[in-house]
Amino acid sequence: MDIKALIQRRERLLGTQMPLFYEEPIHIIRGEGVNLFDADGKQYVDMYNNVPCVGHANPRVVNAMQTQAATLNVHSRYLHEGILDYAERLLGLHAESLSRAVFCCTGTEASEIALRMARAATGGRGIICTDATYHGNSTEVVRLSAASRDPEGNPEIRAIPYPQQYRSLDSNASEAELCALYLANVRAAIDDLAANNIPLAGMMVCSLMVNEGLPDIPAGFMAGAAEMVRVAGGVFIADEVQAGFCRSGRWWGYEESDFVPDIAIMGKPMGAGLPLAGVVARDELVDAFRKKTRYFNTFASSPLQAAVGMAVLDVIEDDDVRSNVNSVGNYLRAALDQLQTDYEPMGDVRSHGLSIAIDWVTDRESKAPDTEGVNRVINRLKEKGFLMGSGGSLRNALKIRPPLIFSRENADAFLTAFRETLQEFYGSA
Repeated sequence: MDIKALIQRRERLLGTQMPLFYEEPIHIIRGEGVNLFDADGKQYVDMYNNVPCVGHANPRVVNAMQTQAATLNVHSRYLHEGILDYAERLLGLHAESLSRAVFCCTGTEASEIALRMARAATGGRGIICTDATYHGNSTEVVRLSAASRDPEGNPEIRAIPYPQQYRSLDSNASEAELCALYLANVRAAIDDLAANNIPLAGMMVCSLMVNEGLPDIPAGFMAGAAEMVRVAGGVFIADEVQAGFCRSGRWWGYEESDFVPDIAIMGKPMGAGLPLAGVVARDELVDAFRKKTRYFNTFASSPLQAAVGMAVLDVIEDDDVRSNVNSVGNYLRAALDQLQTDYEPMGDVRSHGLSIAIDWVTDRESKAPDTEGVNRVINRLKEKGFLMGSGGSLRNALKIRPPLIFSRENADAFLTAFRETLQEFYGSA
């Protein structure tokens, strides 16, 4: 079936508003490692998909999935040692204070649990988030994203300007001064909730602010905001769905951003494609949540989830994936920094490990976002066999986020194609 016919069939069966990547969408039928293959046999390097964190169709993950599915898979109202082994191992990777887990199936569910947990433990309702956030799409969680578009749409949510240094609140301020300015916004949100008789439940942020465009967060902001929220009676929630499982070169984004949350949310890469997500938190927070909600999820805390989750951890640790993330991430960042000196549209390059954002601009002085330019680059790179997307609060950031097994050879191949694309659109350096 040709692409046009496939799109028409998709729209007829699934509706007309489901987004597709690229001006000319591609029909993917197989994945292996960092590579994807379309129906015509063309090979692409996947530089966007953080779900198969240890590679598409990783043999050890597939084997764990197949073996457990052929043995047993039931809901969580039976005892099963594998689930406890997985919970114990996962908790051992987190900060010591995060000592109990709640499993679910998606990042949206994990965000929902975190909100309910914060409210159950504190008795509060008010939630603080950033003005370019995304934590999921359930009715309650999506209100955090909507808050930036309609600040008065939900009286229980306050959206603050996300902390950054590239397009900061004051271009003349030092990093320490910027930290104080952004913390003042947290303080103002807390005070405004109190003035409206809305007790604070907590603050939820992605620990690397990936959806915001991976900004350079002023040092001290995260720890300062967490302390401010706790003093006001709330809890601090770290969304690790995009930042966790060694994406930054550390296990968790909160380690990279130098703070310890009260609750951490996990998803996407946790099951490398199998629906697996979870929340870890302090004992008393999980106990309050379970007592007040009696939460149960038919497909969560299952032997299948545990087996696959354990296999993902095995691959990350046995294959020393963290070292690969750091070495290849640093290598790729250094090469991009060098290219940036020659190409003005690369306004700012920001990265943590193998999570990279290039802020595409019309010119360096104005820093005006160039969404058309970044989309031209993305579509040309697709033609050359490299898949990536755009993101950030202004939708102008070239988003590079390959599986964590992405190699130096993969990086060199991409850099060759990227240089060629820059030369085609902007001339030789």
